[in-house]
Amino acid sequence: MKTWFNNNSTHLAVIGVFIAICFLYFTPAWQGKVLYQHDVLQAQAGQKEILDIKARDGDMPLWTNSMFSGMPSYQVLIELPSNITTYLLRGFKAVFPHPIDVVLLYLLGAYLLFTVLKVRPWLAAVGAIAFAFSSYNFIYIEAGHANKTYAIAFMAPILAGILLAFRGKYLWGAVLLALAMALEIRVNHIQVTYYLFLAALILAGIELYHAIKERRLLSFGKAIAYQIAAVLVAVAVNASLLWPTYEYSKETLRGASNLKTENTQRADNGVSREYAYHWSQGVGESLTFLIPNAYGGGMSTRLDEQSHVAKLVMGKGADANQAAGFAANLPTYWGEKPGTSGPWYFGAGVMFLFVLGLIIVKGRLKWWLAGATALVLLLSFGRHFPLVSDLFFDYFPLYNKFRAVESVLIVATLLVPVLAVLAINELVTNGGKIKNLDKKALYVLYGVGGLTLLIAALPDLFLSFKSSNHQAMIEQYGQQLKDNTFANEVMAALVKDRASLARADAFRSLLFIVATFVLVWLLVKNKLKAQAVVILLGIVTLIDLWGVDRRYLNEDRFADKLQLARQFNQEREVDKLILMDKDPNYRVLDLTTNPFADARASYYHKSIGGYHAAKLMRYQEMIERQFAGAINEDVLDMLNTRYLITTDNQNSQRIQRRSTAAGNAWFVEKVTLVKSDEEEMEAINAFDPVKEAFVHEEFKPLLDEGRLGRPVNSSIELTAYRPDRLVYEYSAPNDALAVFSEIWYDKGWKAYVDGEEYPILRANYLLRALQLPGGNHKVEFKFEPRAYHVGETISLIASIILLFGIGGLVWLEVRKKASREPARKA
Repeated sequence: MKTWFNNNSTHLAVIGVFIAICFLYFTPAWQGKVLYQHDVLQAQAGQKEILDIKARDGDMPLWTNSMFSGMPSYQVLIELPSNITTYLLRGFKAVFPHPIDVVLLYLLGAYLLFTVLKVRPWLAAVGAIAFAFSSYNFIYIEAGHANKTYAIAFMAPILAGILLAFRGKYLWGAVLLALAMALEIRVNHIQVTYYLFLAALILAGIELYHAIKERRLLSFGKAIAYQIAAVLVAVAVNASLLWPTYEYSKETLRGASNLKTENTQRADNGVSREYAYHWSQGVGESLTFLIPNAYGGGMSTRLDEQSHVAKLVMGKGADANQAAGFAANLPTYWGEKPGTSGPWYFGAGVMFLFVLGLIIVKGRLKWWLAGATALVLLLSFGRHFPLVSDLFFDYFPLYNKFRAVESVLIVATLLVPVLAVLAINELVTNGGKIKNLDKKALYVLYGVGGLTLLIAALPDLFLSFKSSNHQAMIEQYGQQLKDNTFANEVMAALVKDRASLARADAFRSLLFIVATFVLVWLLVKNKLKAQAVVILLGIVTLIDLWGVDRRYLNEDRFADKLQLARQFNQEREVDKLILMDKDPNYRVLDLTTNPFADARASYYHKSIGGYHAAKLMRYQEMIERQFAGAINEDVLDMLNTRYLITTDNQNSQRIQRRSTAAGNAWFVEKVTLVKSDEEEMEAINAFDPVKEAFVHEEFKPLLDEGRLGRPVNSSIELTAYRPDRLVYEYSAPNDALAVFSEIWYDKGWKAYVDGEEYPILRANYLLRALQLPGGNHKVEFKFEPRAYHVGETISLIASIILLFGIGGLVWLEVRKKASREPARKA
């Protein structure tokens, strides 16, 4: 054991430094405070019913009625007890509080990758810091994109496994890839995984080219075979997540439209081009990789009393506080995105080293890093560079499933530091063999440093600091201020402030570029030892990125856990009054906010709204058609919307109890068959849901119309409620069609009448219906998705295989090491 510690002392020291950095940055986290994250709080509201059921019954339901009138819980909260990675993640999170756990995973994963690249430990630590502290890795944490941050953290280990396999370390590569990929899939952000796949595909292409050139196709094929086996194991480990998610995705916004005449033209089995490209990185905004505030920072960037705008307002007679408040509300960001939390900043020194790496690093790794970075950069431009974006959107499998194409830059946040560190590694190992090294370093300084100097000295010469809607903003402020001249002056002052932000950060970046260059120069001229240069470089890089990250994620974002929970999910008087209704299953529409982009109502009620990116397509189409303008009261009735929460003229919250809500289930007098989804949607524009039901003709074979009668003196009542198991008792003199105020989803719901399975029909575009036999009977709905239950079995088997693979590999290494010891002694 002592020998092991001695052999790995440097690695342990690096890990210790990583832990110290994380705890220092997130001091409030280990003091028991929690980060205010909008998306996380929204998710917690949507998960409340699931957690309440688990607390009551001991297991999580696979369906929840808390959002959008009902949806599978796969994308909300799911346990996956047969998945080995569930316990690995749970254990890590138990030791390290959030968000320390995420940043530590960033650091450890990247350090592993650099170690695989045979970079010295302390230089590998510098690279890990450069990746982990890249601005958007912290901005995503601040925004609450928890799954995305964990997925980003596992990118580096995945690449490490792939590289090991290509280098002939087949078993190590396969096991590492299987474990990392299993973790990556488990955190369930397929968009990140997909973008990483694009980079890995380029790597495989380059490796294939060299394998053909060097006549070693056998070893290449062997590496690919091991990687495919590893990925298959990882997929199998996550079968109970992936399989039902795949089924569900085809019915969501990522799937095909049901209404072909809708205004929003969606891609076949994907999101619309407009929706996908809505957040596209501006071509010019790539300057923020080097100068963070070149485009005004983000929505949280605030002007103060020293700004041009504030001084202008004070010149009009306002005091300093009023002027500062006015200036703080003006948008400093002037790029082409609808809004942004902050810039994609990779670090000024890191960018200097990246460009230097393009010049001095040799070998196919450089071409992979450069090519993959170029591709993701072009893809991030979206609508601003459709030549490449449209090619992928139209022809590359699954690409049109994802929105916010700027997110592809997460791959660059890893690849750029890798090439930057390889540049330093090249200087340390082969610096004496590089011709004209000092001149090359100077040329990079002139190029990268010169660009920042020009922006610092003459920002207006290169940047306009005016958004495309600049004139519209002048008109808007002119109307608000009732003074067009003053509005023009305000916008002119705002342009000056944006230029000032860019100038200040350009000088800042120039300082870090010069500091990095000096360290490189001292290394090249043998004026300073490599280890000292590496340590100083790590300090410079950390100071640079730390300073920018603090603008978006700092101690002010933390709050007391209980206080934050009360603030977000505070039980209002209207909530208390509604909760006095002890009926287990009715719905609420909260109009005090945007009901279809806010899940807070779901914390206490079963809401017809919510907050989730993967709504069922049918439900979204219903929202667009029936709620886009005036609210369709008939649709509210069929959704059993018993309560509305509104505000009056005095901004006081009010409850409206809707006596027309149809209830949990009812028998209809008339069934009308329709020929298309469009006709079915139009039919519910105005109808009486209690009396009539519209059924698509595709379900006609499931109807025995000759036996259907009028439901005279019939009744049906919900007698037991659990989101994934509903029990009704009814009485009817003859066969009748019962409509249930439950969302129709044919990937797991089954209906039983006295234990005998009955086919479920779809009625009124998105509800369930059953033709029930006359008499007194019990109806039971159970959500039993085969994909999940069979997937759990597959997941258990694959988890055991993965566990044995890890254990077996460790045993082989220990045995191999033991066999070498006698030879050494001899």
